[in-house]
Amino acid sequence: MRLPQLLLRLVLVLTSAAQPACADDAVDQATKKKRVATAKSVAFFESRIRPVLVKHCYGCHSTDSGTAEGGLRVDSRKAIQAGGKRGPAVVPGNPKASWLLKAVSHSGSRLKMPPKQKRLPDSVIADLTAWIKVGAPDPREDKRTKRPDIPKADRTHWAYQPPRNPETPTVAGKAWGKSDVDHFILAKLEMNRMAPSPDAEPQVLLRRLHFDVVGLPPSPAAIERFRRRIVAEDWDAALAAEVDELLASPRFGEKWGRHWLDVARFGESSGGEANISFPHAWRYRDYVIDCLNADTPFNRFLLEQIAGDLLPYKDQSERVRLLIATGFLAIGPKNLDEANPRQFRADLVDEQIDAVTRSVMATSVACARCHDHKFDPFSTQDYYALAGIFSSTRTYFGTAVSPANRVAGDPLPLPRVDGLKIFHRSIPAKRVAALKAELAGMQKEKDKGMVAVRKAIAQGRDPTGIFTLRDALRIFWRSGAIEGQLEKVDESGNAIPLAMGTLDRDTVGDSPLLERGDVAHPAKLVPRGFPEVIKIDESFAIEGDQSGRLQLARWLTHRKHPLTSRVIVNRVWSHLFGAGLVRTVDNFGATGERPSHPGLLDRLAVRFVQNGWSIKRLVREIVLCRTYRQASTFDRRAFQRDPDNRLLWRASKRRLMAESIRDAMLAVSDELDSSRPEASLVGRVIGDRPISLIGLDKRVPADLDGSVHRSVYLPVIRDRLPDALELFDFAEPSLVSGRRDTTNVPVQALYLMNSPFVQKQAAALASRLARETRTNDGRVDAAFMLCFGRAPDAEERQWSLGFLNRRATGDAGGADAKQRVLASFCQAMLCTAEFRNLD
Repeated sequence: MRLPQLLLRLVLVLTSAAQPACADDAVDQATKKKRVATAKSVAFFESRIRPVLVKHCYGCHSTDSGTAEGGLRVDSRKAIQAGGKRGPAVVPGNPKASWLLKAVSHSGSRLKMPPKQKRLPDSVIADLTAWIKVGAPDPREDKRTKRPDIPKADRTHWAYQPPRNPETPTVAGKAWGKSDVDHFILAKLEMNRMAPSPDAEPQVLLRRLHFDVVGLPPSPAAIERFRRRIVAEDWDAALAAEVDELLASPRFGEKWGRHWLDVARFGESSGGEANISFPHAWRYRDYVIDCLNADTPFNRFLLEQIAGDLLPYKDQSERVRLLIATGFLAIGPKNLDEANPRQFRADLVDEQIDAVTRSVMATSVACARCHDHKFDPFSTQDYYALAGIFSSTRTYFGTAVSPANRVAGDPLPLPRVDGLKIFHRSIPAKRVAALKAELAGMQKEKDKGMVAVRKAIAQGRDPTGIFTLRDALRIFWRSGAIEGQLEKVDESGNAIPLAMGTLDRDTVGDSPLLERGDVAHPAKLVPRGFPEVIKIDESFAIEGDQSGRLQLARWLTHRKHPLTSRVIVNRVWSHLFGAGLVRTVDNFGATGERPSHPGLLDRLAVRFVQNGWSIKRLVREIVLCRTYRQASTFDRRAFQRDPDNRLLWRASKRRLMAESIRDAMLAVSDELDSSRPEASLVGRVIGDRPISLIGLDKRVPADLDGSVHRSVYLPVIRDRLPDALELFDFAEPSLVSGRRDTTNVPVQALYLMNSPFVQKQAAALASRLARETRTNDGRVDAAFMLCFGRAPDAEERQWSLGFLNRRATGDAGGADAKQRVLASFCQAMLCTAEFRNLD
């Protein structure tokens, strides 16, 4: 048998062990993926498409406006697809046939929309195109046939009620449970005449536990230690000791910090057409990891991120940490091509409202920017009450004006403290003076030129050539570049530490309600405050000279807030079981799903607050319950009753997140550097510049990887992620993402077979096996223990040894050839489904 054929056979044998037990499982996964995809598509419509239609189209094509020019209305799914005199405005899946796209693109037709306005930005047209391509998902129903909107006064929705602490259910199988968590699960199973699955094998449970808690596979030493503990102690004590060691590891913060970074829409560039890097975003990333490792109470964690700059501090080091924490509000995507400052500011505020409400409350008040929320009880009054808070906040994101960027976002200077890294250079004091003089000269030139233009106009003379657009742009861009340099240094030219973050503005105040969200149509002022549907019996009055962010943060983290504790508990549960008790982890509103076990969700939420908002204690409680220990064994009868496993009658098979797949390869090859790298590739090498230019820098790896540190430290550049992350369903860094998609597509297999990174780790694993073991038998055993946490079965051993021994007695090859064969075997191990999946 030729080598490639033998390798293929080996991969097939190894892969088969990790496949779903029957075709029904595959159907189950397909249904889940379709449901998640639908929810995300609707969320995309609400955040990117509906606001555009409301702002630019509803004025002439809606029921509310009383007009339908050309016979077209675009305010419902049925109406926009039916179209008008020209035909369907939107044809799902077919952008070329959609008249709406032709009109807004100004693509040769006389029909150009919106009328008498400039063509919409390319980013908006790209969003419309993408929306139509995926089938134009649209939850809007025709006002003339739909039921009345949910009334604002309706406070009966389950998520807006304070969590209660229900009685622990009585169950028949009392001996099975290890905690009251198990009693809630077992009660539902018994109610449906079902039973839990047997416990997983020790090595299966240990592998699941290590990946869930620290994101890395258990080492052979850890596997042996666990085996000895089980022999010396009982199961419960052995498992508790293992969990406590993992929770104390600094690797915990790297794994669970990444979960929060998904929610926080962490990114190191602005995204969009300009896509300018954020060289200081890494400080926020490290802050999050440190907080998770220190088990900072979750309510304090939120308080610091929303209003850290407004909290008291004992010394300058704490002040630095609190300022960095507010990077949460600054790291979101930004349209740096926006020419209208008022529009940019309104969009920035909108993004912050969306990020805060989705991340903390799992519901978005931002949907009420243009109109009262169509499904949840949030009004435009609620929206602009929050808008006043964030428009009274100054956001520092550190981008300088340039030909590629119209919007300056000053960096936030930090106090100087020991150990605070700075990666930009100092400049000579003489250079500082020269730059200031040049800046002053250009400002003088601009002022003089504008005066001359006004004078010429007033005298009836032609102002052409006095002060041209070219002159204005030259001064605008050069001034921006100079200001960008001066913001990085002090008066003597010494580089100063910088961050992304927020401070209250010098002048704060309420926001006007913008009619249909249009900055050109401000109406009455709306007093700063919080959504009225959630009532807490405590005053959170906002003083006239305060933005209100601190009061907002305290309102969100109040122990009686009905959403905050429930949402984070549900997210933690989702990461440990593959689905939340509320499956729509980012949507607790009327269009989200109800909890499968409402009593358990409330019990966990109440106890989470009582236990000091400790994430580590919550994780410990859940992973030590009997429910978590179950095997993933398939049972046809149970599957027919509960195909989605909502009753948790077994452990759900799960694919590892992208970071864990890459980290596991580095771990088994013994190449992983567990230290924290300095800054990130963006902060250390790329700096502040357009992402389109980084390909010209030889210091930047083509795949943006080139590192053997943990994957949480890889650069997160919007629209240009490292292959290892992008191909395996990394969270979209421009959106709040409490749960990632899981796909299984051919390009992933191609990456595993052809990626230089995978090949390098396979070679390193081969070298490790050759170094630590002497025989092929030993190498097969060691490879299976490293990669899968178990010994090979008889068939796997037979094929593995057959492959490795192929050249052992041949006359061609030698040591190098044998090592290449071993590397091929190792790559086959890394390519298997079992390597990247949890049982």
